[in-house]
Amino acid sequence: MRRRITLPLLSAGAVTAALALAAPAQAHGYVSSPPSRQALCAQNRVPDCGQIRYEPQSVEGPKGLKSCHAGIAQFAVLNDDSRNWPATTVGSSATFTWVNTARHATANWEYWIGNTRVAVVDGGGRQPDATVSHTVNLGGFSGRQKLLAVWNIADTANAFYACVDLQIGGGGGNPTPTPSPTPSPTRTATPSPTPAPTGSPVPGGTWTAGRAYQVGDTVTYDGRSYRCRQAHTAIAGWEPPNVPALWQQL
Repeated sequence: MRRRITLPLLSAGAVTAALALAAPAQAHGYVSSPPSRQALCAQNRVPDCGQIRYEPQSVEGPKGLKSCHAGIAQFAVLNDDSRNWPATTVGSSATFTWVNTARHATANWEYWIGNTRVAVVDGGGRQPDATVSHTVNLGGFSGRQKLLAVWNIADTANAFYACVDLQIGGGGGNPTPTPSPTPSPTRTATPSPTPAPTGSPVPGGTWTAGRAYQVGDTVTYDGRSYRCRQAHTAIAGWEPPNVPALWQQL
């Protein structure tokens, strides 16, 4: 005789809640330029940041927040204004670039200074590119300011947050990195070494998660060579083919 096993029924609400808790986050992103606070931590330009150093793209929380850390306790350092966060000098406008390590349909992007929304960009419910840039008018503001950038996802209740420290009114439009000084040539009695052919990558070893890379560094991955486009600390999931904003194939 077959034995019949009776299982308790779950309400539709309980099933939905369970699925929601189990579902992994589908979108990740942060502002890489001008460097947001989490970008500065990932680049190790600000020490002792904790876990955010390894996952700057994960500052995710409910829509409508006005905090730098999205209420996530382990990322609370991002909300600490007493730390010496470097501020990028900009003029009356600046171009903000998002690195989207996982893309997702977008409602819009918002930019706030204090309680003033200085810009909103419609996402049209579409999936964004791996990098997205917006030029924002900062007229009416001057001096040191903390700008909150928000990426509102179209089909979830969540958003991604990034705070960018700015020094507004420094002249010009977009921030221009300070070039490294070029050493003066030195005459020697021996011939100079033959320069490498133009475009040849400088050996930099195999791409490795956890290693800090600087602009111009070259690596190999899966039999191909790549040059670093933005300084960052590599993490799993940021392999060169996956993040063209960080790596240029040679």
